[in-house]
Amino acid sequence: MERKRPAFLSIRRSGTPRRNASDRVRDYREFVGELSTELIHQQSSRCMDCGVPYCHTGCPLGNMIPDFNDMVHRSRWEQASRRLHATNNFPEVTGRICPAPCEEACTLNLEGAAVNIKAIERQIATQAWSAGLIRPQPAATKSGKSVAIVGSGPAGLACGQQLARAGHDVVIYERDDRIGGLLRYGIPDFKLEKELIDRRLDQIRAEGVVFRTSVEVGVDVELDTLRTQHDAVVLAAGSTRARELEIPGRGLTGIHLAMDYLCQQNRAVAGDVVEDQISAQGRTVVVLGGGDTGADCVSTAIRQGARTVEQIELMPRPPEQRREELPWPYPPMVLRQSAAEEEGGHRQWSIQTRRFIGKGGVQGLEAVRLQWTAQKPDAARLTPQPGEIVAVEADMVFLALGFLGPEADAFVAAGVELTPRGNVEVDDRYMTAIPGVFACGDMRRGQSLVVWAIWEGRQTACAVDAVLCGRTDLPASPHTAPLVPPVFSR
Repeated sequence: MERKRPAFLSIRRSGTPRRNASDRVRDYREFVGELSTELIHQQSSRCMDCGVPYCHTGCPLGNMIPDFNDMVHRSRWEQASRRLHATNNFPEVTGRICPAPCEEACTLNLEGAAVNIKAIERQIATQAWSAGLIRPQPAATKSGKSVAIVGSGPAGLACGQQLARAGHDVVIYERDDRIGGLLRYGIPDFKLEKELIDRRLDQIRAEGVVFRTSVEVGVDVELDTLRTQHDAVVLAAGSTRARELEIPGRGLTGIHLAMDYLCQQNRAVAGDVVEDQISAQGRTVVVLGGGDTGADCVSTAIRQGARTVEQIELMPRPPEQRREELPWPYPPMVLRQSAAEEEGGHRQWSIQTRRFIGKGGVQGLEAVRLQWTAQKPDAARLTPQPGEIVAVEADMVFLALGFLGPEADAFVAAGVELTPRGNVEVDDRYMTAIPGVFACGDMRRGQSLVVWAIWEGRQTACAVDAVLCGRTDLPASPHTAPLVPPVFSR
């Protein structure tokens, strides 16, 4: 009798469906779809159930991926949902916007055909919501303790939900008019529709968390006041201090920070009337910065009707194949086509802007094309050498150059200390220099991934619960040292 071949040998990886680029640029609805039930069963069966599942260490949350893959393959959706939610508070979010380091660490990725973990995770969440499996989990007993959380991004929400389930009274303070932080106003709707956030917020409210919007801690209420009103305070306000580009011509009109632009558009999609909204309609747009935020600006400008959109990156063009100094299972630095390029954006590499050109308004920029060379013949680290001068036409420029750290002046004035990199300093309990005040997420570690933010929120909830009650029954991450690649320059 012939033995049946394992699924990973007989079934190929199936990519996630996307709406056609020419259609999706006409609206702001999500453009990434879901696999059919038949395909998702097939794709989950490709999991090898490795003796050493490196996908666990590739995922900062420690998601038990082989377990829920097997449950999906067997159509045990309720079990799969419980297993996924045991480590991840918001799988409908991570299944859309996480770059999936778990797939990079998948053993099948040695052949470039990883299990489509991200699509499976998203489908588990979809099935669970559709079947009514995701319900509020209020605490059976109350602790009599209260916690204030500053910031309602993924770190603050995860921390608040976990603490509420431990029986604490939780109040989340948000300076914006809506809850969600970066998920709400930083990520465009075509990548994450906001109804998904609202649905999860309803669950968190039902578990007892109180949200207070339009309250900026340090301005509308002092940190010391929160300390007197609550037994603990958690700072989870993100890394929102944008990196500027202080070069000649920066004061010309038409040059904007990326997050100002994206936030306005998200408000407009939500139905708000945005006065003096930045619009790229009919403009020649240049986006400085090659990351996801820059790509989001490109896609948004195309949807607004920009004439042309160019994305300029300082660093050299990544290789198309994994390099030896970043071996599996580390996430490789390789060239990937972005959704923005599919939609008509164009990328240029190794260009450094020297000055903006224009009279009153920006008309272009003067830049230099860089030649990247190794410091030594066998060195991985590269250094730039200026080359030819180039001129780029532009009557609108967006700066998507990353973030320098949290806006923490008010907290520093209250006694919080910062690291040399400008993030909030904490001890091994996530506590700051002020007793009873904790910090987590991008505010503590710097700009990072949504999965890191959720992980930090969950770990900090454990720490707060242990400090307040002397012990904690909250589930900690299955590991505390997720796979982090060695530091190499491209």
